[in-house]
Amino acid sequence: MIVPSLVLGQRAGAVPPSDKVVLAGIGIGSRGTHVLSKFLPLKEVQFVAICDVRNERRETIKSTVDKLYGNRDCQMYDDQYAVLARQDIDSVLIATGDRWHTPLSIIAAQHGKDVYCEKPCSMSIEESWALADAFRRYNRLYQAGCQRRNGANFVLCKQLLESGALGKLKALYANVGPSVNWPPLPSRDWLAAQELPPKQVLDWERWLGPAPWRPYHSSYVTGGWRNFYDFHGGGILEWGSHTVDLCHWAAGLDETQPVSYEPVGTNVGPYFVNCEYENGVKLIMRDNGWEGALNTGSCSFTIEGDLGWVETGDQTKIEASDNIKPLLRPTESARLALENHVKEFVRCVRTRQMPSASAAAAANSHVTCHAAFIAYQRGKTLRWDTAKKAFTNDEIANRMRSRAMREPWRV
Repeated sequence: MIVPSLVLGQRAGAVPPSDKVVLAGIGIGSRGTHVLSKFLPLKEVQFVAICDVRNERRETIKSTVDKLYGNRDCQMYDDQYAVLARQDIDSVLIATGDRWHTPLSIIAAQHGKDVYCEKPCSMSIEESWALADAFRRYNRLYQAGCQRRNGANFVLCKQLLESGALGKLKALYANVGPSVNWPPLPSRDWLAAQELPPKQVLDWERWLGPAPWRPYHSSYVTGGWRNFYDFHGGGILEWGSHTVDLCHWAAGLDETQPVSYEPVGTNVGPYFVNCEYENGVKLIMRDNGWEGALNTGSCSFTIEGDLGWVETGDQTKIEASDNIKPLLRPTESARLALENHVKEFVRCVRTRQMPSASAAAAANSHVTCHAAFIAYQRGKTLRWDTAKKAFTNDEIANRMRSRAMREPWRV
């Protein structure tokens, strides 16, 4: 008969249970745990379930969440359909390996869930379009984990371009390296087979998911899947999903892609992919020259206009041409970008506004990266028709716009 003030949201700082964003996690490893740590302190969020193919990860996340909330309510699942069937869950955090990002995001949208998904968001050009189409069709919200869109130093660089201080935009530079760690062409080899753990410890078939079958090796499930083609899109996609995304966002190019892609260099670096948009603006993806005199940190990008330039990265520091330096101001640490990005997603879930790193925006920046990757594999300059969504000078490249998926998975 008595309704506590907390339920009505009348206690200072309280959020009524009906207003909370009920969140579940799928595939929460080291990166996912870091992202989850930004969700859990938010009073507007209630984390209720963890789904993972590894029992170790399920137990770890449940223990962390139960300790925070002071109960044992966090439920564990090894089947994504079981957790997505829960009607009380509003949103999911997806932080699996790349091969699962698009299929799981679409399955979640079909189940009526909003999605925060780590990048890279897709494994091919066709997956990128499928992702954008699904979230438009099912009217769900999607936030790609491109958190630098909410980093104050990156925002300031965007504002300098928008204000006209840099003049007419000439070129954008995206850091996609170094190639010594992230070669543009990943390996197509397999690691030697090891004894497969029991299914209750690790569901290997579900871990592989839509990727081609290969024998189990422990390195894969502890992050060593990167730089293998079947699981990954190479350094161009790995880092381009961070920095090409920044270029698109800063220059207002979220709705398009370049029309030409020229690969330069070797797989051991240095390498470039020189791109050009229909309006003549250049996009240069390069793996070198970023950690030298400027030292703006990882995931750096540069905006160059005919009146000046700015560059920034994860070190928060902003470098600029001499005439632009007086316009710079101190900003909060770039480390706060993820926290801000997560808060934006939660706010959008509650207000139904579109997040800044939407599925449509992610699709266009990822198509750009995939097209550059295909050009690098083909070893030739490719021309791209943005309306037809096809290469105009290479039919083999057009066949590389999609990847086969292992049965029974589809997008």
